[in-house]
Amino acid sequence: MLDTLLIDATPRWLIGQAVAFLALALCIAGFANKDDNKLLLILIAANVAFAAQFALLGSWVSAGITCIVITRIVLARRYHRNLFIMAALLAATIGVTIVGWQDWKDAPASIAGILGTVGMFAFRGSIMRWWLFVAAFFWVLSNVAIGSLGGILAESLVMTTNIITIWRIEMDKRRLALQAD
Repeated sequence: MLDTLLIDATPRWLIGQAVAFLALALCIAGFANKDDNKLLLILIAANVAFAAQFALLGSWVSAGITCIVITRIVLARRYHRNLFIMAALLAATIGVTIVGWQDWKDAPASIAGILGTVGMFAFRGSIMRWWLFVAAFFWVLSNVAIGSLGGILAESLVMTTNIITIWRIEMDKRRLALQAD
């Protein structure tokens, strides 16, 4: 990544970095919000910024999959466990990967898209968040591959937030179980 910082500091690359930091700020604003509907809207805006960032940095598979993620966020909430919609989004993710494939740097975004789709449609609670944690890890790898500092920080924030939320959910389950006894 250091070679990217030193060699690829073109205006387009700098704008891509700035957009990535905008996405980071939107992620922070979203996760800090207790209102699920506001979180959803802010995460959609963050993913629009991520798609722009990936396009500016020349990662077309990541940009395309991020557009699918925007659709997934909306559909998964309304059509949870709808296998037809999940399969359509998985097929779209694989299709974008095949059409836009440039090299190995495209693999992490594809894996992240698949894991996130399965996680959001098939699960809820802690299990869904574990799937999203692993998907975020692959988004980190995708951002490392293209040298996006804001993207690395944003996805690391998503991972950290998921771990904290998983812990809180599990602690609530234990408290409820103790109260029931």
